[in-house]
Amino acid sequence: MSILITGGTGFIGAHVARLELAAGEKDVFVFDINPSAKLLDDVADKVSIVRGDLGNFSHVMNIVKTARPKKIFHIGGMLSVPSDADPFASFRANALGTYHILEAARLLEVPQVIFTSTLATYGLDLEEGAAISDYSLQRPQLFYGVTKVFGELLGQFYRRKYGLDFRGVRYPSIVGPGVKTPGVVQYTSWMIEESIKGNPFIVKVPPETRTPVMYFKDAALAVINLANAPRENIKMVNYLIAGVKPIATADELADIVRKKVPGARIEFQTDPELQKILSKLLHPIDDSTAHNEWGWKAKYDQAMIVDDFIAEMKNFPQRYA
Repeated sequence: MSILITGGTGFIGAHVARLELAAGEKDVFVFDINPSAKLLDDVADKVSIVRGDLGNFSHVMNIVKTARPKKIFHIGGMLSVPSDADPFASFRANALGTYHILEAARLLEVPQVIFTSTLATYGLDLEEGAAISDYSLQRPQLFYGVTKVFGELLGQFYRRKYGLDFRGVRYPSIVGPGVKTPGVVQYTSWMIEESIKGNPFIVKVPPETRTPVMYFKDAALAVINLANAPRENIKMVNYLIAGVKPIATADELADIVRKKVPGARIEFQTDPELQKILSKLLHPIDDSTAHNEWGWKAKYDQAMIVDDFIAEMKNFPQRYA
């Protein structure tokens, strides 16, 4: 049986594929609406890349029937900014797409589905600056978060009613090279990447902004570790996971980049609307449940992220061009 990764040519999905191959998996399928082998350059000959639309049930059934996976890493979907710009497209990709994955898994007897959710499932009616945990109220501010709450609850329904081994993580902002899709906190990646390229970068959040972040390699490792955890350990089902601790301010990140990338030109010009959104989204993360139930702990701190980011772009320029 194989491994199937939706959104598998994106930077998290591609690294999941890379890690699974390194662990000895022979049959890895990646499914994407606009597939590109660019981020899979070193393993492209070892994976099966399939074009398809999560919003089209026939496409989903075809890939699940072809791959016959033992597990599905469901990473594909639309991110925050495009979701708010086109809610129906986001509903189709994120909400309907997740239903299609779960229903195909049920019908074709796939044992396990690993779902990726987001910190954006929280937002409204929380005390500003207070830490959030798996027990905090989920009332998202963005449409993206709404679709992800739906996915989490739908997965729990399939787990309870049909016995599907559904598990999920809620990511903070994911940092890594090659990020193209706009997001409300993409400065955490673009500040580093543009500085490495020698370009000036304007940060549109206040210098004191603390955005919870996780490196893309930790994000990939997290879903694999969750998938491999003994089923009897999984009680919470959907888990908040943290990356960098303590959380750096935007200004502290800029200082790290300036030290490690000589000549980096980083300025701050606050966008009031973005600041208003972020004030509801950004909270410290209590991920003790993930740590206690399946041993989660991130490997990369903020300085290590910048170092590895620089190494990735230096060693694989064609991958991130």
